[in-house]
Amino acid sequence: MKRALIAVTLCAFILGVNAQEKPKDGFEFTTVKELAITPIKNQNRSSTCWSFSGLALLESELLRMGKGEYDLAEMFVVHHTMLDRAERYVRLHGEGSFSPGGSSEDVVYCLKHYGIVPQEAMEGIMYGDTLPIHSEIDAVAGGYVNAIAKGRHAKLTPVWKNGLTAIYDTYLGACPEKFTYKGKEYTPKSFAASLGLNADDYVSLASFTHHPFYTQFAVEVPDNWRNGLSWNLPIDELIAVIDNAIAKGYTLMWAADVSEVGFSRDGIAVAPNMENTELTGSDMARWTGLTPADKKKEATARPLPEREITQEIRQMAYDNWETTDDHGMLIYGIAKDQNGKEYYMVKNSWGTNNKYKGTWYASKAFTKYKTMNILLHKDAIPADVKKKLGIK
Repeated sequence: MKRALIAVTLCAFILGVNAQEKPKDGFEFTTVKELAITPIKNQNRSSTCWSFSGLALLESELLRMGKGEYDLAEMFVVHHTMLDRAERYVRLHGEGSFSPGGSSEDVVYCLKHYGIVPQEAMEGIMYGDTLPIHSEIDAVAGGYVNAIAKGRHAKLTPVWKNGLTAIYDTYLGACPEKFTYKGKEYTPKSFAASLGLNADDYVSLASFTHHPFYTQFAVEVPDNWRNGLSWNLPIDELIAVIDNAIAKGYTLMWAADVSEVGFSRDGIAVAPNMENTELTGSDMARWTGLTPADKKKEATARPLPEREITQEIRQMAYDNWETTDDHGMLIYGIAKDQNGKEYYMVKNSWGTNNKYKGTWYASKAFTKYKTMNILLHKDAIPADVKKKLGIK
């Protein structure tokens, strides 16, 4: 009997050791804090994440303020932004940037100067599809604008902008001057005013060493064509701001580089330290021979050791073009994996046909490494940080 008991105990011990030596594949997340968001949307085949994420922030703000659930029109913002961007591009004789991307500044600028409209007032799809497909409109608008900006014209006609407006009207629909919503007539500006959103309450924060900390600067990426200003913080303080915002009930727009091995299409964003990782069924020689797709799959298959991200490492990645301004999303909560490590819960705009139904889980290491900037309500910033920045 004793021998049998000893054998069973030994087997259990060996099984336990093996389980520790070979971590279970996959992630298991437990929500720590989750803030209210509106339903996941799908930007589909359009470069409009900046509009989707910016309006996701405003929609969550309305929930936080007790205003109820709103579905705001992304293409209203896109329409106004692209006309403004074209005008600047032409003024610079084609020496600037004209592309379908954008930034958090574009959403705030639209709210302040043009207002906002509900989705039902401007559906934004006039070409017979149910989801955005912008390859054709981007090509047509780009060709038209470049013909104006880079053509050999002695003088521009006063109507060139009318032609561009007609292109966007044709594909996205005209921006309404007036509309009726829930039985009441509005203009875009009066509708924005009725929501109680103040564009001046929203501030952008970033973290780079080529500008002084606690000052404002324009992040140098092509899609920040309006030269929107961000307050510059040390990266650890920026992370503290994110944590404080979530703790106080504020979501935030998050612009990040998603071209990394650690950012999967299946809801994971991590900064794996592959040099110090026992790879599943392989060794480092095999790792270096994997295709980029296989590396991404391996790096995001389960919780792995992550890189220690410093201010210097993230700055180097920005300076050498490893970190680029790729994608806008919304941070709305915190979760922990099966090992107790914290992740930010992120609302994406790639639909719900993925593992976590439209949510991504971004580790703090990834967030420290690949954040370009965040946009949030100024009241979400800790008092000591606001004091350093002079924000009231």
